[in-house]
Amino acid sequence: MRISKFRVVLVRSIKVFLVFCVLVFSTSIYARKIEPIWFEVTQVDIAVPKLERAFNGYRIVQISDLHAGDGIDRSHLEEVVKIVNSQNPDLVVITGDHISRLPKQHLELLDTLAKLHPRDRTISILGNHDVHDDPEPIRTAIKQVGITLLENTIYTLKRDSATLHIAGVGDVYFKQDKLDRILAQLPATGAAIMLAHEPDFADETAATGRFGLQLSGHSHGGQLRIPFYKGYTPLLARKYPLGRYQVGNMIQYTNRGIGTIKFQARFNCRPEISVFNLVSGS
Repeated sequence: MRISKFRVVLVRSIKVFLVFCVLVFSTSIYARKIEPIWFEVTQVDIAVPKLERAFNGYRIVQISDLHAGDGIDRSHLEEVVKIVNSQNPDLVVITGDHISRLPKQHLELLDTLAKLHPRDRTISILGNHDVHDDPEPIRTAIKQVGITLLENTIYTLKRDSATLHIAGVGDVYFKQDKLDRILAQLPATGAAIMLAHEPDFADETAATGRFGLQLSGHSHGGQLRIPFYKGYTPLLARKYPLGRYQVGNMIQYTNRGIGTIKFQARFNCRPEISVFNLVSGS
């Protein structure tokens, strides 16, 4: 009798163990092979202070942290470009970390970005991985595909007499940010948007009182978001790691990124293409 009960318990234990193994294996396959290339488009309406009526309904599409070559190959980038173009953007912004490492073959993948076709421009800033070794080859690759690179500079969009200023700060992690230089270039009139790779820079941006919106990346949204663990977030992305925040009178939005870092896996944190519909208050 005791042997029979033992066998029942043993069989049940084996079944539970096998089910657990199947779940772990299935989750691993999903996190490594499916979710990292299951791109999600998020639509966000943003009321931007000082935005003139001529820019009401202006569409900005943001992508970030491509990390081209590390699990994100040419076909994946082409799919991202296709999705971005399908959103009919007025402006495309790329908020840093185009690649993780500097091999030539990774840089060559960036030529896919030449197929982005916004109404106005594609604008980019550098991230910490871009500047970690030698940023010059990345600067060259970005400019060769017709993208405007901002490094502590601004780009002004115009609709007749109305203006919208896009500022791009240098990488904060490596202390290349020069906010005072940006403010010196920024006209007193017209709405202003900041592009900053590291989202926690929002505190400094908001403190100026000049920007209505900051767009960032860097955090990857944590990549692996499971119960009791919200994933890994790097320095300067721990205060504003994911999505939308109100920082003083400014909105901070942190994009989950396209690529991955450390682990080529995602769970409950799909790669994101953000579409911002700007709303004028005037």
